[in-house]
Amino acid sequence: MQQLAPTEAALLERVDAAPMLAQVQTWSAINTGTANLAGLASQAALLADVFAALPGSVTLEQPGAVQAVSAAGAEVPVEYGQHLVLRVRPAAQRRFLLTGHMDTVFPASDPFQGQSWLDETTLNGPGVADMKGGIAVILAALTAFETSDAAGSVGYDVMINADEETGSLSSAPLIAALAQGKAAALTYEPSALPDGTLAGARAGSGNWSLTVRGRSAHAGRNPDDGRNALVAAAALALGLKALHRDGLSVNPARIDGGSANNVVPDLAVLRFNIRPREVAAADLFLISLKALIARVETEHEVSVHLHGGISRPPKPVDTRAEKLFGIVEHCSALLGQPITRIASGGVCDGNNIAACGVPVVDTMGVRGGAIHSPDEFLIVPSLEERAKLSALVLHRLATGAPL
Repeated sequence: MQQLAPTEAALLERVDAAPMLAQVQTWSAINTGTANLAGLASQAALLADVFAALPGSVTLEQPGAVQAVSAAGAEVPVEYGQHLVLRVRPAAQRRFLLTGHMDTVFPASDPFQGQSWLDETTLNGPGVADMKGGIAVILAALTAFETSDAAGSVGYDVMINADEETGSLSSAPLIAALAQGKAAALTYEPSALPDGTLAGARAGSGNWSLTVRGRSAHAGRNPDDGRNALVAAAALALGLKALHRDGLSVNPARIDGGSANNVVPDLAVLRFNIRPREVAAADLFLISLKALIARVETEHEVSVHLHGGISRPPKPVDTRAEKLFGIVEHCSALLGQPITRIASGGVCDGNNIAACGVPVVDTMGVRGGAIHSPDEFLIVPSLEERAKLSALVLHRLATGAPL
């Protein structure tokens, strides 16, 4: 079996795990729910300070414009926090992209705000795994990597966005721009399983709102003069669920609307999500969706406005991604931590990066679990484990590992 080269062994010795746990605990104590702009600003300022220790320039990028449909059926702007970007050696011919996110799914009003120790190596807390632990891994890995002679021959960008948990809508243009020309990318979502298993192929994700407008009428005097938007929205929801099949998850999630009991409601908004395994499945769904809307408009004599789209394309594992996975898996085995991978129905910024033609492994973060719940946990020794793994992978990529 291949062994670590002396330069690689020396590099791993320079991974400083000492500050990592304290960093995660400090960052977890800041509520960074995607809508908590004040909390995100505080987090971004702390991250800008620590990433400034690396060579290059740190900037806070303004979020792109995003609109959503309100419960009243109006398209309204949505505010997001700034996204942190570190650019190192931008003139280098071979460059990489590392990404993470500072936001969590826990709003400022959520009762899950504190940390507790489940045992001597397992920390429970908001965002400790997803993914403030992953940010600490990025920082430690790059700090060690920069001590190697190989680092000077390559460049990289780091992006820590503020809206990943709601689909990266305001950071999608930034991700696409940063992905251009990159040889490979690493994203620091937590491992797919607590044992370190990676996520391989991923489904895509699309979110839509269907605004249904009917005609109001008195429910007692002239109900048949009305056109019930709520009933039409229900018909759309049932029609959407009928499109659910293997390889395409369709989830009608919410209907906003309705009126007083004696009024035929003239407005409803149906919100739904799809998870296509392949691009072809998404394309066929759009054809079926348009046919469903046309049928409901005719049968219920309502109008339907469609808002949304595919925000995360499906992420297959192509030939170059297979090679990158091979490098990561081989490096992990050299460190005494053999890992495998599984397909995932979850989505992340790795979907966006892969759609730009860049090979990506997107579960380079910590081992942990129960993310998006009050039971979220971090397996603390994995901070050092994953930092060493990333440092070794970066070194191999910098010294010419083929992709």
